[in-house]
Amino acid sequence: MKNKLSARDYLLKYSSATTKAVMRATGVSAKTVYSVRWKLKQDEKDPVKDKANSERAIALARPKIRMQGCGDSPMPDPVNHPPHYTTGGVETIDFIEAKKLNYNLGNVVKYITRADHKGDRMEDLRKAKWYLEREILSAHI
Repeated sequence: MKNKLSARDYLLKYSSATTKAVMRATGVSAKTVYSVRWKLKQDEKDPVKDKANSERAIALARPKIRMQGCGDSPMPDPVNHPPHYTTGGVETIDFIEAKKLNYNLGNVVKYITRADHKGDRMEDLRKAKWYLEREILSAHI
């Protein structure tokens, strides 16, 4: 049986791999993939500077990502993978793209999925309604 790569090793080898591809190849959740990507980006910003002790420095620089259910959660990435879009293990944009939704319907999904996780719930639901009504009107033209 072929050993599976860790999500980190897979992303180091195939940096442009999609989240789904990493999940299939490594058996980890989407949340873990996003966390590993985020940590790898952070590591790129702070390259190892201790050349005299490079092996130790590299070991210290490796991401310390915990798997779901193994204690502390990885730190959220509020720009690339905000928690209000990743709740439930599927990032909202991945769902929208997989279903090939247009702009209006994508925004409906976006505002509905984040309504209970960011800011004013009713405001997000009103925004979703606004985009849905706009889609309905455009279908009649």
